[in-house]
Amino acid sequence: MFGLLFFVLFAPGVSELLCTSSDLEMSYTFCDSTAHAFMFNLTPCSTMNRSSWKATLTWIPRSDIHFLKCVFHVWYDGAKALHWKELLCSGADDEYSVCRTLKGETLVSAFDIKGSRIQFPKGNYSVIVQGFSDDSENNMLICVNFTMIVKQDAF
Repeated sequence: MFGLLFFVLFAPGVSELLCTSSDLEMSYTFCDSTAHAFMFNLTPCSTMNRSSWKATLTWIPRSDIHFLKCVFHVWYDGAKALHWKELLCSGADDEYSVCRTLKGETLVSAFDIKGSRIQFPKGNYSVIVQGFSDDSENNMLICVNFTMIVKQDAF
């Protein structure tokens, strides 16, 4: 039986809507000028009374992933709110499914985002997620700019 897997090659600067609801709107763009085979989904589309979001990622990386360092930059209404680095793959005893993915392979991963326990104040959030294939942060694998608009306060 033949299966069909649908990927959209996103053009740079074109915003892709993740979800919209009465209290939340989320979208993303890529930081670089290269098209990506990438899909991201988030449920539920709400900031109200949620202990976590369910996320799914489908991506075809353009290089092997033996080492992966993610850097997160978060802004709230234009002010820097968080800068965080996380080493996901070091090449030895890696626990994440993204590790050891080869160039051209389809990576499919589902995970929880626990940070949604935070009460997000109404406002505009920008979250830039960069993935690097080296510790010096010179070789970027991917860069995604997520925009989150919280339409009402949760409290």
